[in-house]
Amino acid sequence: MPQETNTTKMTLETIEPLGKRVLVRKDLDKKRTKGGIELPDSVEIPTITGRVVAISAQVENDDDTPIRQYDKILFNPKRAIPVDFEADNQLYVVPVEDLVAVFRKAK
Repeated sequence: MPQETNTTKMTLETIEPLGKRVLVRKDLDKKRTKGGIELPDSVEIPTITGRVVAISAQVENDDDTPIRQYDKILFNPKRAIPVDFEADNQLYVVPVEDLVAVFRKAK
C-alpha cells in the first residue's frame, strides 16, 4: 500500500496597504551616539525614519501625495501598526497623515 506524502506548498505572502496608508520598513535603532558613545542594549534611541515598501492604490493615484515606493521618510510612530510578517522585519502600516517628511536629493 503506497504511503501518502505530505507536501507543503510554499505560498508567498504580500502586504498591500488599504486606504491612505503606506507600508514602511523602519530603520534600525541606533546604538551609537553622534559623539561615538556606544549605548548598552537596554537603551534605545527611538528612530522614526524608514523606507516605503508599498503604497496603497489610493495614495498612488493621489497627485497631492508625493510619496513613492523606496522613498526615505520621517514618520510619527504613534499610530503606526506593526506587521508580524517575518521575525527580523520591522514593517509598519502608517497612515499618510502620519508621514512627516520625505527625504529628497537636491537636483
